[in-house]
Amino acid sequence: EVQLVESGGGSVQSGGSLTLSCAASGFAYNDYCMGWFRQTPGKWREGVAFVNADGTSTYADSVKGRFTISRDNDNRTMSLRLNNVKPEDTAIYYCARPTSSLRRCRGSGFPVSDVGFWGQGAQVTVSS
Repeated sequence: EVQLVESGGGSVQSGGSLTLSCAASGFAYNDYCMGWFRQTPGKWREGVAFVNADGTSTYADSVKGRFTISRDNDNRTMSLRLNNVKPEDTAIYYCARPTSSLRRCRGSGFPVSDVGFWGQGAQVTVSS
């Protein structure tokens, strides 16, 4: 059974930092690019950052230079470090795996429609 379990959400002040983690199990982790998405009420779920099996990554323009995605293939984990957070970063953050096995994400990541499995979500709240 595929499982993605997130941890590390919470509240942080504007300009602060936070790290989210995702523990994966039940599939060949090294064969998949992985991603983080986020969603706020009334908005579409959007891709934030993606990491290929070899550790190379891509970012949404809104977080580029502030967020860092990484993965540990030996321990089957993925992290998202949020630095210099802003109130508009407030959202539920989801760890995601695409339906198809891709060691390298196509283009700038993968869309919501290609997500096969989601984590349970981690709330991040940034106060000004």
